Amino acid sequence: MHDTTVLLIELGAVILGLGLVGRFAGRIGLSPIPLYLLGGLAFGQGGLFPLTASEEFIEVGAEIGVILLLLLLGLEYSASELVTSLKTQYPSGMVDFALNAVPGAVAALLLGWGPVAAVALAGVTWISSSGVIAKVLTDLGRLGNRETPVILGVLVIEDLSMALYLPLLTALVAGLGLAGTSLAMIVAVGTVGIVLFAALRFGRHISRAVSSDTPEMLLLVVLGLTLLIAGIAAKLQVSAAVGAFLVGIALSGETAENARSLLTPLRDLFAAVFFVFFGLNTAPAEIPPVLLPALALAAVTVVTKVLTGWYAAGRAGVGSRGRLRAGGALVARGEFSIVIAGLAAGTDPRITPLATSYVMIMVIFGPLTARWTEPAVRGLKRLVDARRARRDPTGTDPVRREEPALPHTEGVPDPVGGTGHPS
Repeated sequence: MHDTTVLLIELGAVILGLGLVGRFAGRIGLSPIPLYLLGGLAFGQGGLFPLTASEEFIEVGAEIGVILLLLLLGLEYSASELVTSLKTQYPSGMVDFALNAVPGAVAALLLGWGPVAAVALAGVTWISSSGVIAKVLTDLGRLGNRETPVILGVLVIEDLSMALYLPLLTALVAGLGLAGTSLAMIVAVGTVGIVLFAALRFGRHISRAVSSDTPEMLLLVVLGLTLLIAGIAAKLQVSAAVGAFLVGIALSGETAENARSLLTPLRDLFAAVFFVFFGLNTAPAEIPPVLLPALALAAVTVVTKVLTGWYAAGRAGVGSRGRLRAGGALVARGEFSIVIAGLAAGTDPRITPLATSYVMIMVIFGPLTARWTEPAVRGLKRLVDARRARRDPTGTDPVRREEPALPHTEGVPDPVGGTGHPS
């Protein structure tokens, strides 16, 4: 009874604290993810208030949080949307991978962490945070901009890539060898293909079988089915998260919408517990030694994500301002980077503190780059043009471009790149 009392007190304090820091983050316009991670650091190894009774419960809650994150992500997409994105956005997806996964892999190898850690850190720096980016686009009023479908297309490619990447990483971390890893990839590719085919051909029938007029029954069926499939996927070394993602893809229409509305509060609760658990497994003393590499990696991958957005939006015929906005919006990393680092924590203990530092930096910088990348580049161009004009008042400098500086666009529609937003 005493252990149960302590467990309730600790859980109540943690959940209340999460609610308060989440409210504070909303007030200052920041994602709560870095504050959740800091909370985990405070309650974890070497922290101010180490948890004892509730640590095992929080670990299970963290697993459920990852599963619900991927389930809700799958519910956002239909199989047809995924197939369409694959057909139209795959060049942008390849550029995204090359520009953003390579810095992480190179950093791990330079730090001497080995090939498995290189694969893991490549994923940490590659995948943007769909949740943070969607919220930022909503807050900035850019959902109707011409570059926004491009941003969402890149995110869809990244999310679908996780269905192949996570099984690969799981097999490598488990040390299955070439044969085991190849088998895991074959199973993953085959599973994804079967689910997409079934969702395209029989999606309505699957959704009708799961659907219920009673919210309670729908919640129980979808949640139970997801946990069951996630467990089977984990047993097959495919990754529980991927199993949950595929369940979300298989559901569509009204069933998916109803399930999403029912499961979103649960997702938010257990996702917060997941970030806290990740922080619990990171000793605060391990952060300072990896802070400089994390800052360097953040600086490089801010630039590479901006270049990714520039390229992807350019393929869609978006103008320069919209291309800059697309690049700035893609910068934020978050939940997937933490999931990947959690899977790979056993390969090198330094991955966890580095990923924690990196995500905290990127989730703070993401909303800032989304808002200020385009105005900052526009202001820099004006400054360069003004300096050239002072050096060559006659306009005879052969290097000087003849086109005028971009006009101030606050509140003015951009005919090519979407709506101009206040700087």
